[in-house]
Amino acid sequence: MEQLDKFYTFNKKTQNIADAIGNLLVDVFHLLALFAIGATIVWSAVYAFLEMAAKGHAAIPDILLLFIYLELGAMVGIYFKTNHMPTRFLVYVGVTALVRILVVHHESDVGIIFVSAGIVLLAVSSLVFRYGSSKFPPVQTDERRVT
Repeated sequence: MEQLDKFYTFNKKTQNIADAIGNLLVDVFHLLALFAIGATIVWSAVYAFLEMAAKGHAAIPDILLLFIYLELGAMVGIYFKTNHMPTRFLVYVGVTALVRILVVHHESDVGIIFVSAGIVLLAVSSLVFRYGSSKFPPVQTDERRVT
């Protein structure tokens, strides 16, 4: 019986060490991926800004593109600080992208209707997210949010 207890103790210690190493590797990958995504957003925004500066002016689609980069950067920053994906920011990026499409490609009446319907649908989904987060706040467990 004593041998069995030693085996279970050894097994539990081994499992705890493996879990700790696994959690460390996941956290390191998580941070590296966030920094890579953030750096890519900054790089793309700087490149777009330099292209606008080279043209000597910025058009509305260019400014909307910078807003998209701003929203993506804010989303990465919030996720980095809170470990919680701000889904509403994805909706904002979608709305801004559709507005940009509407401004740039406004050729057909049917296309305008579809893009406008997409904007309205995303706006309604943003309202649903806001309502849901106010009525059903996230539960805090182990310093990580569970939604």
